[in-house]
Amino acid sequence: MKRELKPELLDSLPPDHPDALHNRRDLRLTNGVMGNHRWFARTLPPLLRPGETALEIGAGTGELGIRLAAKGVALDGLDLWPRPATWPVARAWHQADLLTFDGYAGYPVVIGNLIFHQFSTTDLAALGRKLRQSARLIVACEPWRRKLSQVCFARIAPLLGANYVSLHDADVSIAAGFAGEELPQMLGLDAAEWDWRCLSTTLGAYRMTATRRP
Repeated sequence: MKRELKPELLDSLPPDHPDALHNRRDLRLTNGVMGNHRWFARTLPPLLRPGETALEIGAGTGELGIRLAAKGVALDGLDLWPRPATWPVARAWHQADLLTFDGYAGYPVVIGNLIFHQFSTTDLAALGRKLRQSARLIVACEPWRRKLSQVCFARIAPLLGANYVSLHDADVSIAAGFAGEELPQMLGLDAAEWDWRCLSTTLGAYRMTATRRP
């Protein structure tokens, strides 16, 4: 599949809209089925150095960050949405556009769950320039771009109660996802300076860990 970027319906809804709330329920189910949060909880802690604070971009409702905080991960959030009421009191929340955010220098570790696919190749290159200035570790979980994932979601999700926003946005998200080594390449990571690993799962997740070489 050729990568294709289209608007997601969720972006046009306020956070408290009933359809947005239903979509968040569907996203929780999707993350659970795909095992995305479990993967972060297994993968991230061993990669962190003592005293490091991570930043989750596109932190949304904060559910992943709260789970990681329970694992002892020091993690702040960045999103256009307001700070979730359940976000840890001791952790910062930056309500800002991740493309124009000027605080990346304070975070050696940046993670993102189902967020990088929302940006064009040009925007990913710009984001990569920002991250490369200070990050030593980037961890991401995204949709694996393949037709089979679109077909399976379209058939199974309605049986699980997914609403029209979730059905539309999942199809769009998969079409904008990644395959192979596309994400580190689009972020402009230099193989001479970075080690990365990209893998895809049977359930449609595309996962990347990228570490700057010493």
